[in-house]
Amino acid sequence: MTIAYWCVFAAAVMPYIFTGIAKTGTGKRYDNQKPREFLESVQGHQRRAHWAQLNSFEAFPAFAAAVIIAQQLSLDQQTINIYAITFIAARILYGICYLRDWAGMRSVFWLVGFASVLGLFINTAANA
Repeated sequence: MTIAYWCVFAAAVMPYIFTGIAKTGTGKRYDNQKPREFLESVQGHQRRAHWAQLNSFEAFPAFAAAVIIAQQLSLDQQTINIYAITFIAARILYGICYLRDWAGMRSVFWLVGFASVLGLFINTAANA
């Protein structure tokens, strides 16, 4: 499996890490019968972790598609890996900034992750 495919796996797991953070440390017991209500009721960094997991789920499909398409159309593997690693690093830093409530830096890292996805698509199209 390529580094880029491992990055797709990491991106698939990342939302669940944020979900775990959102569900712990709230001082109240997690309600598995009403998980969405529970997550909407949390505050502070748990609420921001919930928002980070939602955004991570939203970012995943485009990233996974970009990596798979780039692989299928034989874009240079090193190029794919660099974009994929950049995406994962940006998304990790994005999550940290979200948890810390650093909105400005969060937006910078969101943009870096999005640019990585665009870079994969653009480079693949240019080399196809």
